[in-house]
Amino acid sequence: MQRYKKKSEAEEKRYATPRRDPQCRKNSNSKKVRTFAADKLNMGIIKKLFSRCKTADNTDNSMKYLIAGLGNVGAEYEGTRHNVGFMVVDEMARQAESRWSLERRAYRTELRIKGRTLILIKPTTYMNLSGEAVRYWMQTEKVPIENLLVVVDDIALPLGTLRMRKQGAAGGHNGLRNIETLLGRTDYCRLRIGVGNNFGRGHQIDYVLGPFSPEEQAGLAPRIEDACQAIACFATQGADRAMNMYNK
Repeated sequence: MQRYKKKSEAEEKRYATPRRDPQCRKNSNSKKVRTFAADKLNMGIIKKLFSRCKTADNTDNSMKYLIAGLGNVGAEYEGTRHNVGFMVVDEMARQAESRWSLERRAYRTELRIKGRTLILIKPTTYMNLSGEAVRYWMQTEKVPIENLLVVVDDIALPLGTLRMRKQGAAGGHNGLRNIETLLGRTDYCRLRIGVGNNFGRGHQIDYVLGPFSPEEQAGLAPRIEDACQAIACFATQGADRAMNMYNK
């Protein structure tokens, strides 16, 4: 049976695990704490910078547009001359396969064109109070005034004629008048669509609240398509370009 000899004191010192100096351990722990604190600080800075980047993206509203098609809600007003603004934004939403949702003071949907976000609304306030919906959605979406476009009917223009203007008076249109009153300014873009004035004296209200005839609908359809293209041009190339191309 093998016998083990007791190690000498010198051998024990030779093979013993060296003890770390308490001061070294303290310095090492302090270094770890400082490293952890630095890493935590760096992560905090990175998160803060990333947060700023996200905030900057979310608050850059130069690429956001509000397109307000004016009209009256309700089945009895569908297809009427006064609702041609609704008809235009409905066609834009249809082409983009975008669904409407009933939200505060308007039906709302949105679509994207070449990096721009177009927020389409159909006010549920009825024509004479259209400004309530326009003002609300401008404030909610933080859309600058130069990116607002209002689409309306105009009895002073022949059927299907398009007229885009960067500012102007209401011209007797109650919807535009209310928008002007609530915004306190007239320097916003509007796209007028002619519905003609084939009515007798004192029958203007009946005329604008009346439906288009089948012949009028046939002639109006391509002009609604042109209006949709004019709106896209307004958002992607600016009002001046859109006016030069579509004011016919």
